[in-house]
Amino acid sequence: MNILQMESVHWTEVKRIYQEGIDTGQATFEQRPPATWMTWSEKFLHHLSLICIDEGQVLGWAAISRVTSRKVYQGVGELSLYVGLNAQGQGIGKKLMERIISESEEAGFWTLQAGIFPENIVSIQLHQKYGFRIVGRREKIGKMTFGPMAGKWRDVLLMERRKK
Repeated sequence: MNILQMESVHWTEVKRIYQEGIDTGQATFEQRPPATWMTWSEKFLHHLSLICIDEGQVLGWAAISRVTSRKVYQGVGELSLYVGLNAQGQGIGKKLMERIISESEEAGFWTLQAGIFPENIVSIQLHQKYGFRIVGRREKIGKMTFGPMAGKWRDVLLMERRKK
């Protein structure tokens, strides 16, 4: 297994893994991944978009997006991390987390944040293992628009990790 920088050639598999997460109803409010690599790359920082790959197959991805364009927050990023359904439980999330933290700090980020549904216990535990702490709960912050949770308000835990 290798951790590499995400490139456009990986987009189809990254998109598939993102859709798998969306389909669980426990990963995001998004209904579908961005339609194109170009749309994706407008949101996420290219130098902080990573994949875990084994024998040519993408198993998971992690990426950082800026929370705002304001200069005072240039070192604050939002982390997204997804592992393919068939690859879960193999330590891929840990490998991606370790590398994305290291590379984000080298790039000057001092804070990473993540918004996670309270029901997503595995993700919360992974983040906590790497120094993220719950700094707040945003109650009924968004309403699901698809799947079995359609029409239901969801809470989101705001988790944060500060550079040591």
